[in-house]
This record gives sequence, structure tokens and C-alpha cells, in this order.
Amino acid sequence: MLNPWMFVGLFLIVGLLIPVAAIVLSALLAPRKPNPIKLSTYECGMETVGDSWVQFKAQYYVFALVFLIFDVETVFLFPWALALNALPFFAVVEGIVFILILIAGLSFAWRKGMLEWV
Repeated sequence: MLNPWMFVGLFLIVGLLIPVAAIVLSALLAPRKPNPIKLSTYECGMETVGDSWVQFKAQYYVFALVFLIFDVETVFLFPWALALNALPFFAVVEGIVFILILIAGLSFAWRKGMLEWV
């Protein structure tokens, strides 16, 4: 009889070996023939005009990250809301604490002005 933890170790080894092997194989087998056309900046099939290194406001990225965080957290709330009738009192309290943490994070982002699209 095999130890059940052997399977966990086997999955970890295989799970690490496959991505590493894919990266190594792609580095070894990838064609390396750079030319000016391949190294040029490609933007929607149109030739770039001017400098292609344009600074963007970091606030756009922060806005996207805040949206992503709250969007992913609502995915965690969906199963909780569906099973609300069958949950014990402790699980309901934990869900309410989770919602309060979300509200605190949203109010923090709002006070810092992270939700302003200017």
C-alpha cells in the first residue's frame, strides 16, 4: 500500500516539471532570426507614428486593480448568497464580516480618490 502523501509529492513534481520543461524547450527550439520588421512595435496593424514609449497615468492601472479586486471578491459572495438558507449562524456572521471588510476597502479607495476617472 502506498503512502497517500506520495501522490501529493508526485503531483507537485509533475506540476513543477511540466512548466519548467515547456519554458526550457521553447528557449531551445525557438527560432532566432531578428530583423528590423520583427523588432518594430506593432500596434493594431497600423504603423506607429512618433515615439512608441508613451507614459500612461498610473491611476488607470490602480482603477483597474480596484475593480478587479472587488469583482473577484463578489465571486466569493455568490455561493455564500445561494446557500444562505442552509448556512449555520457562524457562516452567516463570517459572510457579514467579509462584506464589512469589502465596504471598508471600498470606502478607503473612495477617500483616497482612487475611483475618480480624471
